Amino acid sequence: MSPHELPKVAQGVSRRRFVRALGTFAGSGLWWASGRPGGVPQPLWGAGRCGAPSPYSEATGEEVAMSRSLDAVETDPAIAGRPLVRYPEKTDLILLTSRPPQLETPKRYFAHAITPNEAFFVRYHILPIPTSVDLATWRLKLGGVVDKPLELSMDDLKTKFEKASVVAVNQCSGNGRSRFAPRVFGGQWGDGAMGNAEWTGARLRDILTAAVPKPDAVEVTFNGLDEPTAPSVPDFVKSLRVAHIVDDPDVLVAYEMNGQALPMLNGFPARLVVPGWYSTYWVKNLSEITVLDHEFDGFWMKTAYRIPDTPCGCVEPGSKPARTVPINRMNVKSVIASPADGTHARVGDVLKIEGVAFDGGYGVTEVFVSSDGGATWQSAELGRDFGRYSFREWSCGLKAQRPGPLRLMVRAVNRVGESQPAEPLWNPAGYLRNVVDHVDIQVM
Repeated sequence: MSPHELPKVAQGVSRRRFVRALGTFAGSGLWWASGRPGGVPQPLWGAGRCGAPSPYSEATGEEVAMSRSLDAVETDPAIAGRPLVRYPEKTDLILLTSRPPQLETPKRYFAHAITPNEAFFVRYHILPIPTSVDLATWRLKLGGVVDKPLELSMDDLKTKFEKASVVAVNQCSGNGRSRFAPRVFGGQWGDGAMGNAEWTGARLRDILTAAVPKPDAVEVTFNGLDEPTAPSVPDFVKSLRVAHIVDDPDVLVAYEMNGQALPMLNGFPARLVVPGWYSTYWVKNLSEITVLDHEFDGFWMKTAYRIPDTPCGCVEPGSKPARTVPINRMNVKSVIASPADGTHARVGDVLKIEGVAFDGGYGVTEVFVSSDGGATWQSAELGRDFGRYSFREWSCGLKAQRPGPLRLMVRAVNRVGESQPAEPLWNPAGYLRNVVDHVDIQVM
């Protein structure tokens, strides 16, 4: 068996039952399979490159050097010098932090509409994080101001509720934060804190209906299996309005991702999917749903993940907003996946420029590419439409006309005419970045 393969387990038994962490969090050491034939625990892999020894000391959990860079992005100051790491069920991803895990998708994956599960970014807020779940005992509890509290097994989710699917982008609110100027506090993501997948599960409104909310129900909260060990650290709990859930059939409790069970680091056994909204609402490893008769005022709603209450969600750089609101729907965005920043080309070469574009649910209808600083724009060809919440592939061929530096730019337009700003907008939390993307190449 390759050191980067998960072991095959007995038929009908969740492989997550055989995974546990060495140490107190996922990222502090090796992950192990304890249910292989013979019952002898053996290491699956550490957070290192394929074929390399684990970057952790098995005896102490002490981190040692991890060094492998992305050749194509070394010129990008946002991620240059960051190591690639490999966690369970994941391919090489860019390490932002390990406590808790924050792993970024290399930009080259955004040449295609669907992001592979193994390449999907990872974002946790607190630790320890869950590293194993026994489906025989796991239950999704729904309580609060309802007439019929529920405790649902995975089998209940799959058999008692109609199966539904949606292709939707999951994007961290702070995607691109490392590019803010003035610099802002928070995880310094490049452009890879996003991904697009087909999510399958039960409609949240069907589950809510089965619990029979009382007439005074106004909000619903969601909690996962990641729980803080220190009382001073607020538990990661998010909320949605009841009206949002009832009106939107695409809000799901998902148990599949691209036709497979969710990876542990992306929310196994079930996660909330809120299409069109930033991933702060997409609670992973879901365990509790609570219906409230009042507005939820937890830290991650009342204090964190808030944007200026202005039309652009922005303020003058370095200033503070007079009023804020919770972040919500995503704005229009497009990225160039290829060519990579720093690529060399020759005069006469026809450059294939490609990437993806998306928005918060209206749907992208046009993408334009420029090679002259935005003076003129050429329409790009759009790929298959997987739905209004999905990445939309785009591509364009441009001929390198003369030697020297060449800046390629892209901007998208959605169905209601919204597009991307030519200059970056700013807010103190480093959210909503959707400035026109660009790469700089050299023509020889």
